[in-house]
Amino acid sequence: MNYLVAVLSDRIQAEAAYSALEREGLPMNKVAILGRGYKSADEFGLIDPNEQALKQVKLMASWLIPFGFVGGVGFNAITGLDTFAWAGETGSLAIAGLAGAISGGLGSVLVGGGVGLIIGGGDALPYRNRLNAGKYLVVVTGSESLTRKANNILQQYDLENIQGYADSSTE
Repeated sequence: MNYLVAVLSDRIQAEAAYSALEREGLPMNKVAILGRGYKSADEFGLIDPNEQALKQVKLMASWLIPFGFVGGVGFNAITGLDTFAWAGETGSLAIAGLAGAISGGLGSVLVGGGVGLIIGGGDALPYRNRLNAGKYLVVVTGSESLTRKANNILQQYDLENIQGYADSSTE
């Protein structure tokens, strides 16, 4: 499956491009307009990277935090360090386990993609950002020949950007 995404500055241009694709005989179930008054990014299925990063952080935390706790307790027990003498033997193990669990939580943020979630992904959301800025997307899905034909038709419009993608996971 191939995708062709064209970014247009306003609704009138997006509708004109859509009509041109229809006039040229493209199957309209393969063409969509995204923007205000049309499909949203979520309805179309554009993945929100922040949502995916949050899921990954939670998944990593579900096993890294317990692993960190056990690792902290195990390290303290094996080495016999008396770092927290004021807490007694059991308290020292508990504090070491807590420190290990905190380290596991930090690791889940770093490894799970939480850094991009916290400081922003930069250009990770280009199409969502354009939709939020009031732009419109005309998206054509289908075979390579269909997207090539659509590309030729869309080139006559004042496009801000046009990009083709090949989804190799469906082959």
